[in-house]
Amino acid sequence: MASNTLPAARSVRIALAAGVAGLALLASPLSAPGQAQANTPLLQGQTSLADLVDRVMPAVVNIAAVTTSDQKGRNLPQLPQLGPDTPFGDLFEEFFNRRNQQGERQAPQQRRSQSAGSGFVVDPSGIVVTNNHVIGDANEITVVFSDGLRLKAEVIGKDSKVDLAVLRVKHDKPLPFVKFGDSDRMRIGDPVMAIGNPFGLGGSVSSGIVSARNRDISQGPYDTYIQTDAAINKGNSGGPLFNMAGEVIGINTAILSPTGGSVGIGFAVPSTLATNIVDQLKEFGETRRGWLGVRIQNVDDATAEALGLGTARGALVAGVDDKGPAKPAGIETGDVIVKFDGKDVKDSRDLPRIVAATPVGKDVPIALIRKGKEEIKTVKLGRLEDGEKVETASASKPAEPAKPAAASALGLEFSGQTEELRKRHTIKDGLKGVVITKVDANSNAADKRILAGELIVEVGQEPVETPQDVTRRLDTLKKEGKKSALLLVSNGQGEVRFVALSMN
Repeated sequence: MASNTLPAARSVRIALAAGVAGLALLASPLSAPGQAQANTPLLQGQTSLADLVDRVMPAVVNIAAVTTSDQKGRNLPQLPQLGPDTPFGDLFEEFFNRRNQQGERQAPQQRRSQSAGSGFVVDPSGIVVTNNHVIGDANEITVVFSDGLRLKAEVIGKDSKVDLAVLRVKHDKPLPFVKFGDSDRMRIGDPVMAIGNPFGLGGSVSSGIVSARNRDISQGPYDTYIQTDAAINKGNSGGPLFNMAGEVIGINTAILSPTGGSVGIGFAVPSTLATNIVDQLKEFGETRRGWLGVRIQNVDDATAEALGLGTARGALVAGVDDKGPAKPAGIETGDVIVKFDGKDVKDSRDLPRIVAATPVGKDVPIALIRKGKEEIKTVKLGRLEDGEKVETASASKPAEPAKPAAASALGLEFSGQTEELRKRHTIKDGLKGVVITKVDANSNAADKRILAGELIVEVGQEPVETPQDVTRRLDTLKKEGKKSALLLVSNGQGEVRFVALSMN
């Protein structure tokens, strides 16, 4: 964190599409006792947001975070040993010895860096929500209210995966607060209002509409941002995005900008994603996400055709953790998960969000497609944080020497495993499959980034151990009328992925 910077809705360069994931939370009503909640949207002749601003502004805060760290003094250069006959040698030696002795006695210097962002109160007892990147590893956090009240804050919990932090401040009176709304009810075109601390100005209001929903800006497994054209700038991070009823439906977190300033493309974490995490941070001081124990990839049209899915849907299981909950439940590599706990999995991005929001330990029904048929499996969900500690690498028995046979198909040349090939391509002992020795640069296989040295482990969801197994399986798929062949490909370290190749 640089000195005197104002990180907030972090800028995202257009070319790189870099950004920061953020988060929001859950809460209770904001308005003062006896004050009516206005549910009328900014339509039907209503032209001013002033009443809405008056109602919610007291619960929106500025956050100042100061990080202090020890900074050692500069090390003096090490000079070569000066001999007695060196001109002025005795003077140089006395000078540097004196400076070194002073440096040893000098106490470490303190380096202070300061940042500013936004946040909002969600409970009158003093619970405040902001972005994790606003506070970072700050030693001192101050929450500043619109009336000038300044309170020291302590961190209850942080979640870097969704860039969320929950703070607590103490006051002798109940504090003004806002509540969360249902972001799933927001439609493209609905009016929204943002309040925050852009460029350290404090208490700034901007308005706009919902420009898009479910945006993926490649910042993590839970990306499902609300996009808005309401002005969001550096310093707005952690601030609320309101609907016209004064409910928080998003937490302003990132912007897409070539300049670092607002160009009308801002992103907010939807409230439906945030509330569960905020609850966990308040109760436990940490997150407790569900864990299935599978690696997944998206299903494209070619893969859907090869698997007989009809249309591209679901999440394709590319690997199963030996120590995860999915394995004892009978989930296998090549299964396509289409429904989890009664919720449709439209693509692979849906599954991590649904699993993470499901209670740990729950028995969950999973609908999957295996070899063209739907099956139901039940899994007792584990905890992601425990799963991340599991070492997945395990020793395997060395593979038996394969016959040095060779064949070609689909723009690939492949051979049985030999000691020479395993050494040349650094193939881990114990891996099964057929070694790809050459890839035609003009083939569909090259377009799908298959590389020489990788292994074909399965063809059409059937294991292969020799080049002849590959060609026979491809012939069978052609006779069945398949237009694409689904290959399970492994790199030399055993990481696998599915690739659908056209057989035309």
